[in-house]
Amino acid sequence: MTSTVHRIAVLALNDVVGLDLGTPAQLFGAARTDDRRPLYDVATCTPGGRAVRSTAGFQVLPDHGLDLLVTADTVVVPGMRSGPPMTDGTIDPAVAEALRGAHRRGARVMSICTGAFVLAAAGLLDGHPATTHWAYADRFRRLHPGIDLDPDVLFIDTGRVLTSAGVAAGIDLCLHVIRIDHGSDVANRAARRCVVPPWRDGGQAQYIERPVPRAPVSDTAATRDWARRRLHEPVALRDLAAHARMSVRTFTRHFRSETGLSPAQWLLQQRTDHARLLLETTDLTVDQVAHRCGFGSTAALRQHLHARIGVSPSAYRRTFRRTR
Repeated sequence: MTSTVHRIAVLALNDVVGLDLGTPAQLFGAARTDDRRPLYDVATCTPGGRAVRSTAGFQVLPDHGLDLLVTADTVVVPGMRSGPPMTDGTIDPAVAEALRGAHRRGARVMSICTGAFVLAAAGLLDGHPATTHWAYADRFRRLHPGIDLDPDVLFIDTGRVLTSAGVAAGIDLCLHVIRIDHGSDVANRAARRCVVPPWRDGGQAQYIERPVPRAPVSDTAATRDWARRRLHEPVALRDLAAHARMSVRTFTRHFRSETGLSPAQWLLQQRTDHARLLLETTDLTVDQVAHRCGFGSTAALRQHLHARIGVSPSAYRRTFRRTR
């Protein structure tokens, strides 16, 4: 774990969403070492250092202008509700160049909610999959038809360019970044301090408005809890359906409606997340981790972990294993 404080610049534009603006400072500010030292330094900037409006009825008076992006390790663009990025897909050239310059320099660039419109207008999403608030997906596609938009997920991480879905999904993205930077233990402590879940199941598909109300018997939460306690065991779809007292077909339909994932996808996600935690916090061998998480073999764990985060179990442990 590095001792250098990571510098984060939050770029606020006119009509910035209040919650989006405050999320990075709150979440990254809660990420600390065991002896309570901060791991991130978060500052806010605007074009020219000028005041900008927020959607919450107050103005933002920043301490910095766009020069803050020159030294930032990460740049976060919160969502907004109006302005050229939202109406015609354009952006102030000075803002675009500042964002592109930060990215060229090696900074990580991420957006919350409709901040993806800003990154797209700056050309930073070209060739990358992206997401934004589901309610603005059609508008985004009209303005940027060449970008592969996935409105069903909570966030997308392509390496140095990250985008998140609407509003509270910014919390999920910030916790994901903390977890990547410093491991699950630090991210979980930050989540507890902010009184939010360390991760959420599924994607934003579960929050999209539907014309037909859900059926009254659609709660699979108890079965998900039951399955989490049995990650070390083989759990088949028919076992899940039987626990929920539903047919396989009905259970699958309700499960996807509630989580945005199929039961198999969700179970694999749970097994992988548990494996990451064990790799970080225990001295179990990789083979033992694989069996405790229900993968059955080291090869299966290696395959799924690499598909999920791009590294092997051993490499992940070397990066995130806490020194005891």
